[in-house]
Amino acid sequence: MVTVASPESWVYALRLPHDPRAARVARMTVRAALAGHGMGEVVDVVELLTSEMVANVYLHTDGPASLRLTAPGDGRLRVGVWDSHPHIPAPFAVPPGDRLPSGPVDGEGGRGLYLVQQYADWWGGWPLGGGLLGRGAGKLLWFEVGGRRGAATPVVA
Repeated sequence: MVTVASPESWVYALRLPHDPRAARVARMTVRAALAGHGMGEVVDVVELLTSEMVANVYLHTDGPASLRLTAPGDGRLRVGVWDSHPHIPAPFAVPPGDRLPSGPVDGEGGRGLYLVQQYADWWGGWPLGGGLLGRGAGKLLWFEVGGRRGAATPVVA
């Protein structure tokens, strides 16, 4: 049986090594994929948020990551980043309606993930269980653009 997807829906997945250049590779991938699918209006936001998330993987974990871009075909774009660490950072640990303050203006960090709640329509994070020897399998953090805030909570694939 042959399955044919709608030309408006697509998925890209990319494995990223634990490497300081991974955020750059992720930015380039996002830019190319979105340009190729005529989604130029969201390139800058998606590139910024993806870069922040992938950079945090490098800074706060010691393993690989995966990037997944999903366009369900209704004008939305969902970006998911998996890594091997189970901790869900703010703002991903709270519902999208719950706003968190940004990091200190003069601090060296703490503002990157705050950008997600400013520019994404939806976001979330889940710990993933079932790892070897009873350990978790890390987490999935995601955000979505191109939807309306206040719409039904999206299903994350």
